[in-house]
Amino acid sequence: MGSVNRRGFIGSIALGGLVLGSGMVLGTNRVVAQARQSSGLTVRGDEFLLDGEPFRIIAGEMHYFRTHPDHWRDRLTRMRALGLNTVDTYVAWNFHEPRRGAVDFTGWRDLVRFVETAAEVGLKVAVRPGPYICAEWDFGGLPAWLLADPDLPLRCDEPAYRDLVDEWFGELLPRLAPLQATRGGPVIAFQVENEYGSYGNDQAHLDHLRNTMRGNGIDSLLFCSNGPSEWMLRGGNLPDELATVNFSGDPTEPFAALRRYQPEGPLWCTEFWDGWFDHWGEPHHTTDPAETAADVEKMLAAGASVSLYMAVGGTNFDWWAGANFDDAKNAYQPTITSYDYDAPIGEAGELTAKFHRIREVIARHAQVPDEPLPPLPPRLPAQRVRPNATAGLLESLDALSKPVHRSVPVHMEALGQPYGLIHYRTRVQGPRETAGLRVRGLADRALVFADGEPLGTLDRNDPQGSVEVPVPRESVQLDLLVDTGGRINYGHRLNDPKGITDRVLHGSQALFGWEVRPLPLDDLSGLRFRPGAASGPAFHRATLRIGEPADGFLALPGWEKGMVWLNGFLLGRYWSIGPQRTLYAPSPLWRAGENELVVLELHRPGDSIELRPEPDLG
Repeated sequence: MGSVNRRGFIGSIALGGLVLGSGMVLGTNRVVAQARQSSGLTVRGDEFLLDGEPFRIIAGEMHYFRTHPDHWRDRLTRMRALGLNTVDTYVAWNFHEPRRGAVDFTGWRDLVRFVETAAEVGLKVAVRPGPYICAEWDFGGLPAWLLADPDLPLRCDEPAYRDLVDEWFGELLPRLAPLQATRGGPVIAFQVENEYGSYGNDQAHLDHLRNTMRGNGIDSLLFCSNGPSEWMLRGGNLPDELATVNFSGDPTEPFAALRRYQPEGPLWCTEFWDGWFDHWGEPHHTTDPAETAADVEKMLAAGASVSLYMAVGGTNFDWWAGANFDDAKNAYQPTITSYDYDAPIGEAGELTAKFHRIREVIARHAQVPDEPLPPLPPRLPAQRVRPNATAGLLESLDALSKPVHRSVPVHMEALGQPYGLIHYRTRVQGPRETAGLRVRGLADRALVFADGEPLGTLDRNDPQGSVEVPVPRESVQLDLLVDTGGRINYGHRLNDPKGITDRVLHGSQALFGWEVRPLPLDDLSGLRFRPGAASGPAFHRATLRIGEPADGFLALPGWEKGMVWLNGFLLGRYWSIGPQRTLYAPSPLWRAGENELVVLELHRPGDSIELRPEPDLG
């Protein structure tokens, strides 16, 4: 991609093209010729122009990292059928660089392919590159390795953070620059940071991000997206860039707030929240299709542009679900695996009642495709299977990880571990009286064992909680298996390392001398399964036979909490507290014939695993 210096700016000819004095990068001669005729998206008064012609953005959000790449075209086609002309997407830095220096834009991470596919189905693209994106995504899209340094400032103009962002933008932006509408491509706009006014007011930070984008060849329209409160708009916008606003419900007051801040310019709701996300243990959120469509009608009738957040529901596969923190309740709130969001186009491609109501509204203000609507993707028939073999987790530690020895417990990011579980082991001398075991700095739950026997569970939402640990003999082996939820993705608790960040106390005595095992669980090939049942944390294997691959939904009635792999791919987390009762298993992950299911149950397994043809999100 050409050389990029440590500030992230292009330092030589890139992509076989021409580097202009402004830092723009042009690709082939064909693209250069198109670029001479393309002004891209611009602003004239209160309207957008695209290549000089009036243009209204009727967009929807879809996250390439939440939809299997074999389904990108299908979901984008459904967006076009809804009447949308643009797709918005965040770029999740941690999805592309989970470990520092290991940057990946291949396969599922082929962002260029996603943009090109959008163009092929007739959609323009607005890119929201962050580096912070929120999105209910782990750590708001920031890579976990940033947390290896507990003192690293985030989301501000401090050199240590700024330089790392510049390096990342130097990898990302030159890949997108040739795809801009100013070069004849589909990308019409880029966002600067994300809802920054909800977090801070560091204008130098925003200004530096803008300059880095321009220096990496981004010559498209830039915009800043914020909530409608005055302090958000004042703190999160650059005065000489387009301001947009995010909200749900009636647009009248949010647009009035935007007008008070920005008297002239196109009105654009860059996130119209047409649904909402769910936390474990809380109700499933839905919104009324008629009311949602009525609010879209108000925006379009006012001549405004709108982006539906979300247009396409997705999935927090793997470990990627984020979390929130409720300061009023002092409560950590992990996000569920599904990101269906009650969107017009569901997690598995469903065209919902909301889809049809919004499409009717759009058709009154813009042309919608005059083609039959895409059918529901095929579904697998129901069946039930029983696990046929198990492997205990504590007995499998040597097959899963190598130990690291530390005087005190350390969190996973300090060991270079981006995700997964983490295990701690020490010995407590005895005999001594029974005392309560407490963990300071726990994220997020710890299963406690003495000489292999389960004693209880500690939870970060009960910081004063303890588990009684007897030591009747000369010593007891103490095991703590830390079960992690997502990293916090919003607010001022972003610094949310996983595992144990402080001390483990038995009574009032701190315990030292720890064996720590990172458990990313990205390679289960070393497990040795045996017939029969297993108690406590254990992997349970089952074989499920199907005919032609299609979409399915896996349910685990009677199971308590854990993770599910399908043919080696981690579908995500399940938890009996709901609201989610099924995990989406998209068709590309299935094989005709035998399929391997592996369930890591942390507590009590159920008797069987169910394949269902319909989702159950609570």
